[in-house]
Amino acid sequence: MNTGSDGTGEVAVATDETKGEPALGSRAPQFIKARRMLHLSWQVGVFIVGLAVVVAGVIMLPLPGPGWLVIFGGMAIWATEFVWAQLVLRWTKRKVTEATQKALDPRVRRRNIILTSVGLVIIAVLAGVYVWKFGLEMPWKIKE
Repeated sequence: MNTGSDGTGEVAVATDETKGEPALGSRAPQFIKARRMLHLSWQVGVFIVGLAVVVAGVIMLPLPGPGWLVIFGGMAIWATEFVWAQLVLRWTKRKVTEATQKALDPRVRRRNIILTSVGLVIIAVLAGVYVWKFGLEMPWKIKE
């Protein structure tokens, strides 16, 4: 990776041609980058919006909702402005890609199908025992 100055007093990092990934650094419009206080205000705003989205995702983890998806959305918002978030997002994308490739391995798929089938059989047996013992009554209506 190459580093150089972009004329605003900040160090910009050029695109890594070997991986084809975009350059690290702020994606704020040039007129915002040119004014120090405006750029700082922009960064604070991006940080607050990203933080709100990440907090909403964390709240959704134990509650119904796409918690992890929202957390990664907040990280993507941060990645528009902060290099550390861009690096975390690149690492996460790489790990998800590796996990996807691993999950597509025929041996892993066969194992997962077998484990799922065994789990479904166990659930079916437990449901059958419940219906045999109690009938089709709901658990909160059982008098025993």
